[in-house]
Amino acid sequence: LALYFHSGEREEKCIIEDIPSDTLVIGNYKVQRWDIHKQEFLESAPGLGMFVTVTTPSAEVLLSKLYGPQGTFSFTSYLSGEHVICLQSNSTRFVAFAGSKLRIHLDIRVGEHFLDESAVQAKDKVNEVNVRLEHLVEQIHHISKEQNYEREREEKFRKTSEETNSNILWWAIVQTLILIFIGIWQIKSLRDFFISKKLV
Repeated sequence: LALYFHSGEREEKCIIEDIPSDTLVIGNYKVQRWDIHKQEFLESAPGLGMFVTVTTPSAEVLLSKLYGPQGTFSFTSYLSGEHVICLQSNSTRFVAFAGSKLRIHLDIRVGEHFLDESAVQAKDKVNEVNVRLEHLVEQIHHISKEQNYEREREEKFRKTSEETNSNILWWAIVQTLILIFIGIWQIKSLRDFFISKKLV
């Protein structure tokens, strides 16, 4: 996931990532500040830091740390589900004057174990093949975990759909019975009315 978004100073922005359990997540970000005079975003925002907060599906804080204007954060999930990743600048200016516009570039990689090419090149050919194989095994393990997680979600969704369909069916049966009862009651009332008026 690579994106950028605009934010005011000291304004918190959050994104939600659906992450399987026991999965490594690595985030890279860069902050740019709007320059009123040049009417463009500066390449960097020196002196400006970012608070990064990650919350688990059970509302537990998994990561809360202050970084610089450009940085990398990482965490490993231990629960499956929607994790909330929030970024907020640590501007020291008063809220009333902290109105500068920021552009935040964010790149989030889920389940990736990066292969250190420099380490690979420093080893002989046999070790290079071993390192690359280990990296492939890690990637296969992550893909398998993703598939299992998607299977669990699909099964949960199917159960919910079946329960909903069952509830709708019972509600339709109840409605039909109520309509039949009202129809019989109306016919009986009309019959009693006609009999009392000696029209039948």
